[in-house]
Amino acid sequence: MATPSTRNLNSPQSSAAIILGRQFKQMQTDKDIPGISCGLVGESVFEWEVMLMLSDEQDSLYGGGIFRAKMKFPNDYPHGPPTLKFETPIFHPNVYENGNVCISILHPPEEDQYGYESASERWSPVQTPETILLSVISMLSSPNDESPANIEAGKLWREDKKEFKKRVRKCVRDSQENAWD
Repeated sequence: MATPSTRNLNSPQSSAAIILGRQFKQMQTDKDIPGISCGLVGESVFEWEVMLMLSDEQDSLYGGGIFRAKMKFPNDYPHGPPTLKFETPIFHPNVYENGNVCISILHPPEEDQYGYESASERWSPVQTPETILLSVISMLSSPNDESPANIEAGKLWREDKKEFKKRVRKCVRDSQENAWD
C-alpha cells in the first residue's frame, strides 16, 4: 500500500488529483457563478456532488429548479472527460432516463460516435468543472434535439411544446419539494 511519502507523484492519478483539488478550491472561492454549489463525495476529489439552483429569472423552462447531480472524474483527467449524472429526476432531451447527461463537451475527443459533432465541440483538457456546469445550465435552456438521449423528451420538445412544458414544470416542482432530502 502506497503512503503519501512513497506514492509516485508523477502518476496520472496524482496529477489529476492536484488539478482537481485546485479546480475544486477555485469553485469554492468564486462568487461569480451563482446557482452552482459543489462538494466532495467523501474525501475523494474524483467525485463531486453538485447542486444546480436555477434562478426563476433565467430564460429557462427549468428556472426555479434545484437539481442534484454527481460528477465523476477519470484518473487521466483532464485528458479524459468526467461524467455527469443527475440524481434529481429531470425530463430533458439531452438527459438519459437514468440521469446521465449527454452533452458534446463530455464526449471523448476521439472519433465521433454520434455522427453530428465536430472535434471542437467534444472534450478537450481546457474544459473545467465550471465550464461543464455552465454548459449544462445552457443546455437546459437550449436542448439539442439533433440526437436526443431521452427520445420521449426529444419528441415532445419538437412536436408538442405544451406537453413538454407541462412535464418540465412538474419536474421543477418535484425538484423543489425534494431538494433537501
